[in-house]
Amino acid sequence: MNEHWVNLLKKFSSDERLTSVHIALMTAIIYLGLHQKKKKKIFVSRSRLMKYSHIKTHPTYHKYFKELQEFGYFKYTPSYHPGVKSYVMIK
Repeated sequence: MNEHWVNLLKKFSSDERLTSVHIALMTAIIYLGLHQKKKKKIFVSRSRLMKYSHIKTHPTYHKYFKELQEFGYFKYTPSYHPGVKSYVMIK
């Protein structure tokens, strides 16, 4: 695994604000980043993140996704156009 991702995982382990749901969601983002061979700008979709993190409801997904943004782990740029993908920028 890339040192970049290892350092991010270490950061998670020391952040007491994070729950298992936050970590599952960030693990899903890391999975997509590894699959896309990206470190910073990772293309995401709600359906994939929910599937990979095993989050079952939209309210739960939105709550924890928003909190991760507020905690400074990434910046989310949504796309409202079907031909343009939404992405997160890992900080």
